[in-house]
Amino acid sequence: MIVPLEHVLLFAAALFFIGLVTVVARRNLIMILLGVEVMLNAAGVVFVAAALRWWDIAGQGMVLFIMGVAAAEIAVGLTLVFRVWRRTRSLNPDSLKTLKD
Repeated sequence: MIVPLEHVLLFAAALFFIGLVTVVARRNLIMILLGVEVMLNAAGVVFVAAALRWWDIAGQGMVLFIMGVAAAEIAVGLTLVFRVWRRTRSLNPDSLKTLKD
């Protein structure tokens, strides 16, 4: 059974919206990172859907690139989160205003 392109795009839009709400509404650095990760996955779903629709392998190559960027983003982001945690003992993004040295 082939899923119509419109359904895949609606799913990706919903996934992107969930990630955007997570980034905007949460006051926790780890949840913000997870929201960004969900938004990157939604972009990957769109690229795969477009690749299947137009029979072009470039979309799937872009997904591999997005996965690499997401892995690097999580590695750097978690390192920064641990650094903030050690310094402020809080994961609240508002506590970052005190890191001025």
